Amino acid sequence: MKRKISLSTQLFYGVGVGYAIVDQIFAQWILYFYLPTKTSGLKPVMAPLLLALALGISRIVDMITDPVVGFLSDKVSTKWGRRIPFIAVGLIPLALSTIAFFYPPTEVEIFAKIGIIEITNQFLYLAVVGSLFFTFYTIVGAPYNALIPELGKTQEERLNLSTWQSVFRLLYTAVAMVGGGALISLIGNGETLKGIRGMVIIFSIIVVISGFTTVFCVSEKDYSTNETSKINFKSTMKILFKNRDFLYYLLGLLFFFVGFNNLRAGMNYFVENIMGKDKIGITIASGLLFGTSAICFYPTKVLAKKYGYRKVMLSSLLMLIVLTLCLYMLGKVIPIKVGYVLFALIGVPISGAAFIFPPAMLSEIGNKISEENGNRIEGICFGIQGFFLKMAFLISAIVLPLILVSGKGDILQSLISKPENVEQSGIYLTALFSSISFSISTLFYYLYRE
Repeated sequence: MKRKISLSTQLFYGVGVGYAIVDQIFAQWILYFYLPTKTSGLKPVMAPLLLALALGISRIVDMITDPVVGFLSDKVSTKWGRRIPFIAVGLIPLALSTIAFFYPPTEVEIFAKIGIIEITNQFLYLAVVGSLFFTFYTIVGAPYNALIPELGKTQEERLNLSTWQSVFRLLYTAVAMVGGGALISLIGNGETLKGIRGMVIIFSIIVVISGFTTVFCVSEKDYSTNETSKINFKSTMKILFKNRDFLYYLLGLLFFFVGFNNLRAGMNYFVENIMGKDKIGITIASGLLFGTSAICFYPTKVLAKKYGYRKVMLSSLLMLIVLTLCLYMLGKVIPIKVGYVLFALIGVPISGAAFIFPPAMLSEIGNKISEENGNRIEGICFGIQGFFLKMAFLISAIVLPLILVSGKGDILQSLISKPENVEQSGIYLTALFSSISFSISTLFYYLYRE
């Protein structure tokens, strides 16, 4: 019988979710770096269409690696456990590939021309670096999440691990989101490029330290049975996709994160272009969002225990739909000064929907499926969840650059050439798009049976 999981192990497990920082860097700063505003102090790196294609290619690679890494971690058995070795191998390459995003070639070389699209060295660089980044992100992230059912033998232990992961994920995301703008100003001292690069290097070092804390301080073999899956990939997938509620959960997750990713990436544009604030304004808005999210963390957990995940998730989504529609009306019907209030309110439903519920819900789903079929396949459950999360990023990465320049008269020309700046009409449309995504997510979570 496995040992009861200690509080120190729960804490050291939670500390290891530091890779959430690079997730936030990608969501908040990649698009801003490659397709900046006129007042940012940066120059556009490539045309929006090429940017969307490069990020799309890297996301496709990412989507393929997710279930593969999850399946392999279900099959591997070592003296250190099934999941820990993957985390150890992926941490440093993940940090290096994150930094590489912000050092694209400065001189433009054209390798090929396909119709009106020019394939440049900058495009190829972003596609390759993005593919490496997401591959190592998966090698770290999927096994890390699969540690929850690996370490926790009861629902209470799995909920505790999910809670500590959520606490630290919220902390890391808040640090990256709030501290990003402050570090850029401090390090750059007026030079945005220098500031962004310094910020990314510092945060990448934190990611490595946090990850190795889990690697060296969590003894997986003391809690895990180290039991491996005995069935092949095809049989595993057949078992999983016969479960209707697993599919509803994944589709609800997909459309939630499409909306959330667009909301996160669009925040910089709203603060600077719509509200007329500077980089410190981005920090304030981010601090308000994650501050209220942190305050609501415990009440959300209590409500979930009393009413279940599904009801609280549906309530959160309805609130997000209303708030993103209000964001769409900011500066039109709703006064600009209310902008900070809106970002603070958005943090309330984000607390559960983005942080607490996904790992907790999937841990229970994966554990139940594993017990029913007699094979421990939680790793591939989280790998498939990663596939859907990356699909959400793929949709956002392709759609968002196109939305941001959609207000221009000649849309086609705007997509294939480097724009002077992003249009306000496009910024507003990001909020409307998020609201629609949250609405679709609500439908699937309504169909999901807890």
